Amino acid sequence: MTFKYINKTIFAAGLTAVLFLSSCESDLNRMPETEVTSASVYADFNNYKNVLAKIYAGLAMSGQNGGDGDPDISGIDGGTSNYIRQYFQLQELPTDEAVIAWGDGSLPDLHSMTWSSSNEFIAALYYRIYYQVGLSNEFIRETTDEKLASRNITGANADEARLYRNEARFMRALSYTHAIDLFGNGPFATEADEVGTTPPRRIERKELFNYVESELKDLEGLLKDPRTNEYGRADKAAVWMLLSKLYLNAEVYTGQGRYSDARVYAEKVINAGYSLKTNYGELFLADNNLDNNETIFSVNYDGTHTRTFGGTTYIIHASTGGTMVPANFGINSGWGGLRSTKNIANLFPSTNGSLDKRGNFHTDGQSLEINNVATFTDGYPIIKFKNIKRNGQPGSDIAGDFVDTDFPMFRLAEAYLTYAEAVLRGGGGSNATAVQYVNLLRERAYGNTSGNVTSINLNFILDERARELSWEAVRRTDLIRFDKFTSGAYLWPFKGGVKDGKAVDNFRNLYPIPASDLNANHNLIQNPGY
Repeated sequence: MTFKYINKTIFAAGLTAVLFLSSCESDLNRMPETEVTSASVYADFNNYKNVLAKIYAGLAMSGQNGGDGDPDISGIDGGTSNYIRQYFQLQELPTDEAVIAWGDGSLPDLHSMTWSSSNEFIAALYYRIYYQVGLSNEFIRETTDEKLASRNITGANADEARLYRNEARFMRALSYTHAIDLFGNGPFATEADEVGTTPPRRIERKELFNYVESELKDLEGLLKDPRTNEYGRADKAAVWMLLSKLYLNAEVYTGQGRYSDARVYAEKVINAGYSLKTNYGELFLADNNLDNNETIFSVNYDGTHTRTFGGTTYIIHASTGGTMVPANFGINSGWGGLRSTKNIANLFPSTNGSLDKRGNFHTDGQSLEINNVATFTDGYPIIKFKNIKRNGQPGSDIAGDFVDTDFPMFRLAEAYLTYAEAVLRGGGGSNATAVQYVNLLRERAYGNTSGNVTSINLNFILDERARELSWEAVRRTDLIRFDKFTSGAYLWPFKGGVKDGKAVDNFRNLYPIPASDLNANHNLIQNPGY
């Protein structure tokens, strides 16, 4: 099987062994369903890739069946609890890049930055993260050399199983990195912890950072070389990219800057043979898996085989409404939700008579000013992700419900920007090279050199990251790193719940540990302010 088409009826070996069954609670229960036992599945090497696929699919899908059926966590709609959907919402909705018109539950609290520890959308991602950790732990636990030998899995099959095991370690590190960034402190378990006996211990942010760093440093010598694994599976470049992102934010996470390390690992990615796609827009189309030497690690979708109302299906449907024609985006209907604020639109002025092609907004019938977050026509939707192929045809789902567009978790363009920022923050390297990398992105954006710059500073880099990476789930992290997320130094419409924006308390740089998990696991301590 290829990872473009992950079938959700795959074997679910060991899925009863999530991170900590003893601390599940009724409203968001992490109890998955299985029809087979670990022993029967792991006895046959032919099942191993399918189990690994379930771990990868945990980012893309929400349950055991298409259309978000048999969801992995209960107490919330399967499509709503989707990993990428909630990761997008928690990274974008509290920022200048996105508002949403819907009033579902406590969803409006995300943009107004008034969330509490009972916010169901924050809880959904929290449990999704730790569900992924649990899946990975179980697979890692069942693929040790000793267990492989006991099952007579030897030779090339054993080597392949070890590769799968290391990919699962990467996936665990990825989710733990999200936990570091979003929650800071939280529960911690590895394959060495016995499942279901006692609640996991609490780990502090810096210790978790050190653990993830050590895992990734080990994995960079164990995964396949860059661009040699199947599309959508992790390789050494994915490890380097995650390390560069971890180091770029290390001062926030640990109090100690690691900008030289961020630069070094960005350079490893840059020198790994990737190249910018000539047409920026093609990175976000239904066939963005084809001829794509820029995306380093993707979350894969297919409108026929990975049917979910989360992921890019959510992003594309939710950002379509008003006078927008759904068919132009390869879908059957718009959900009238997502728009951006004027702060983002204002980042795209014409330069020397040329337009930045990344600044693609729907403006017909839309107001630049947002007077009411709940009104879809207030604010400009960003036209970026589409379920349209390069030839103009829609994706594979004839009904137009589900999309084929893969979500680019890591791109070469971000490595260029990481290098530039790390240089500016004192991480060594070459300022001239940093300017060169930025201009490569701007030449693509403008189609010529009219947008090129001769010097850069940190504020420019923050703006350039918004221009290049908007709606790719990095904005909250960026604003925190630049001390502009909670402070009054930078405001946007309805930041803090008021039209012109206002500062909010610094404790909102972290999300709260869900109250339900605090009740279930008394080892945990709530983040300050909640």
